[in-house]
Amino acid sequence: MSTRETIVVLDLASPYTLLLARRIREAGVFCEILPYNIAPERLSSLSAKGIVLSGKPSSLVERGELKCNPEIFNLGIPVLGIGADAQQFCREHGGMFSPEHPSTFNSPAGVALLKNFLFESCHCQKLWTPQLFIKEQEEKIRERVGEEKVLCALSGGVDSSVAAVLIHRAIGDRLVCVFVDHGLLRKQEAQQILSIFREKFNLNIIGVQAATRFLEQLKGVIDPEEKRRVIGHEFIEVFEDEAAKLGEINYLVQGTLYPDVLESISEQGSAVKIKSHHNVGGLPPNLRFKLLEPFRLLFKDEVRAIGEELGLPKEIVWRHPFPGPGLAVRIIGEITEEKLETLREADYIMLEEIKKSGYYQQLWQAFAVLMDTKSVGVAGGERTYGQVVALRAVTSEDAMTAEWGRLPYDLLERIAQRIINEVPGVNRVVYDITSKPPGTIEWE
Repeated sequence: MSTRETIVVLDLASPYTLLLARRIREAGVFCEILPYNIAPERLSSLSAKGIVLSGKPSSLVERGELKCNPEIFNLGIPVLGIGADAQQFCREHGGMFSPEHPSTFNSPAGVALLKNFLFESCHCQKLWTPQLFIKEQEEKIRERVGEEKVLCALSGGVDSSVAAVLIHRAIGDRLVCVFVDHGLLRKQEAQQILSIFREKFNLNIIGVQAATRFLEQLKGVIDPEEKRRVIGHEFIEVFEDEAAKLGEINYLVQGTLYPDVLESISEQGSAVKIKSHHNVGGLPPNLRFKLLEPFRLLFKDEVRAIGEELGLPKEIVWRHPFPGPGLAVRIIGEITEEKLETLREADYIMLEEIKKSGYYQQLWQAFAVLMDTKSVGVAGGERTYGQVVALRAVTSEDAMTAEWGRLPYDLLERIAQRIINEVPGVNRVVYDITSKPPGTIEWE
């Protein structure tokens, strides 16, 4: 039985909704973001302790603004309006309201005000902790799975790694991990992942070499959404093939996170769909597995805290996010083995230099992108016509927004010089200084 207490955040299309949700969870209280127009009966079924209306500052408020069902004020729980539109709605119906600008909650005074609402008005307790989450999830997994086997899609990234260790703790050897080398991984990545999890964690891992299969399916594909769809579909095909060899397995683990879910939905008043995540939007409709997604409502920093609580080493817990489609979405245009090899070498050099400089853990992600254009250069006194590599480094808390990384010029120069000197065919390196929004973190 869950002891979780819930605060519901109703999203009035505010750019600050994620910030508010993170601040509530950082205070030790679970919250869930829901569309502004959710039915009051649904809210009643959640047994929420309170409601936060996440609105916009007056500078962003326009005529015909979104409004919640006024019946939410008759549920007998506190309602806090944040932002000019939400404040006005609360004034009309008897709710509480905060300073007009939602970004106030990025300040100590704003956090104090929010905590007052949580602990004084809603009488919440600090029950949202890694220890209680692990205990709750272990019980849920055992209850749902029973005595059946579970197949885990292990990529070696933070999310699937922590998920594998958590589920192994819950059901032991009935967890079978499948690591798919789809040919779209970084340099030396496949060997490292298999070695770490077999030797350090004693997990039952099946390594599948499927590079030829994936590259064949990706021939001629240049559209980013189609790349993600093809790769997501092929992943499930591989898992189904492996499951058939292992006997009856009905459950598949995925490390889906809350931002994946929010970015992949498209309801008015909630996150606008930006792109499909292969964990969420690229799965085939006839999927025969039942999905286990223990982190579906978690942010990345929460997964890392759980990983540390479970005893995973820092090199796994603090590893930069890597997209499920791998290098396929870091090569602009069609994927070929030659392009993959070029990008692997450039990406390896970039990460090696960033780690040596001590900047790795300060960044959310850092990676290289192989562009679909060529440029004129000069080498050894002769004209060259070579490929262009773009470097991307960002800082972020949750990947929903990100700032471009302010790396030192001398570090960028070392990376660029090494790539041009050591990676055949590359004669130009550029640095991406686009934040999110307007750009996304990945190029595709």
